[in-house]
Amino acid sequence: MNSGSTDRSWRTSRSEPERVFLVGVEFASRGLAKRQTARASEGGEVDVGDKADPHPRQQPPGKVPASARAARSVADSRLHATDAEPRSFSADESMAELRELACSAGAAIAGQFHQRRQRPDSATLIGSGKVEELHGAVGSVAPDLVIFDHELTPSQQRNLERELHIRVIDRTQLILDIFARHARTREGQLQVELAQLEYMLPRLAGRGVEMSQLGGGIGTRGPGETQLETDRRRIYRRIRHVKEQLENVRRIRGQQRQRRESVPVAVVAMVGYTNAGKSTLFNALTRAGVLESPRMFATLDPTLRHLKLPSKREVLLSDTVGFIRHLPHTLVSAFRATLEEVQRATLLLQVSDVTSPSAAEQRAQVEEVLRELDAGDKPRLFVMNKLDLLPDLKRESLIDTPNVIHVSAAKGVGMDRLLQRIDELIDQDPVRQVRLRVPQSEGKALALLDAKSLVMSREYREGYVELEVRAPASVLRKMASFISE
Repeated sequence: MNSGSTDRSWRTSRSEPERVFLVGVEFASRGLAKRQTARASEGGEVDVGDKADPHPRQQPPGKVPASARAARSVADSRLHATDAEPRSFSADESMAELRELACSAGAAIAGQFHQRRQRPDSATLIGSGKVEELHGAVGSVAPDLVIFDHELTPSQQRNLERELHIRVIDRTQLILDIFARHARTREGQLQVELAQLEYMLPRLAGRGVEMSQLGGGIGTRGPGETQLETDRRRIYRRIRHVKEQLENVRRIRGQQRQRRESVPVAVVAMVGYTNAGKSTLFNALTRAGVLESPRMFATLDPTLRHLKLPSKREVLLSDTVGFIRHLPHTLVSAFRATLEEVQRATLLLQVSDVTSPSAAEQRAQVEEVLRELDAGDKPRLFVMNKLDLLPDLKRESLIDTPNVIHVSAAKGVGMDRLLQRIDELIDQDPVRQVRLRVPQSEGKALALLDAKSLVMSREYREGYVELEVRAPASVLRKMASFISE
């Protein structure tokens, strides 16, 4: 144990990445697992004395039905013939995603461990026998940290740390750490801090009977009680302060949105699973130069850029934070100010990684978050990205439909088709074709037509320019005096 501690302190002093040990847990009884996760978010307490299920049965995880109409429409487009019905993430896929999350947090994987159970153990999640087995596995590689691919209650986390003699965190805490690393703007940092504080509060309140004012025995009102209350008040005070600052951000964003909505500019919001290539697509369409990274949750801070469509209309394109399965509720709540762009968008571009074996499940998770944001009924265009990474035969078999466009943002493939389809789906500032008779002396009007409309024909006659143009209604209103029937 001492040698392991020495190794960990040596790695810290050398600024080397933390070595982590991953633990995946799969439950056959998903209803119980969900209820236990709900208790974790409320800070529910269980003592080590609670017994695990003595006869766990080996059963495959239950299947999740198709989650939404949009997911089925993509399946109907023959994108993934085998994924017509989204299933739950397999154990291998869940562990692969946890590995990606750990790497995004800057960790090095020291080992991993997986268990399948009938239901969660109330004291340690995985049961006392598996805890002993995990203790041996962890001791053999001496990692700095153990990460569970499941939300832990405060008591489970304490019990595991006591048994394993090492720091233990869960998936939610890992995601919060990644968000804290990647937040760059003040708004993003505030949102992450709020999520961290709300996650920490029930765990602070759930330290055990010895810290409770309601303790029923001699010695239960020790000095730790005062410290707990002090910490709790300090966190509540900080939460109120952060919420006030975020409310100011929301108010300013609302004022900016009102100014935008005073002119007919549609908002197109990009949504999708994390690491689907949204930022790469955003750069390909707008030349914005936002950060592109294969790491999960590389984009946290919202970005808005003007995008010119083939009809010469302009829309605002919004890049948003990526979604993920079991996205912590505290994060969805904290990022609500950012995700308001999704709620108010005219059109959603739902970006998916066409190469992912779990693409259908990822789309189902995105649908779940959109429903939580009350944006599940928004008009949707499905953008299947990373086409260049598919084998030639598979790539040639994919067919675009009115709802599905296949692209490669990295190679610039399919951008023209995507822009054309966005143009067709936007109703604001409608385009119509008219004839105009503009005096040649009206150079400003002619320059506006060249910049904001498609000129179909142009003729010069007796000091006038006769044009046939396809232009947005906002442009034609300025040209009303020049329209000739």
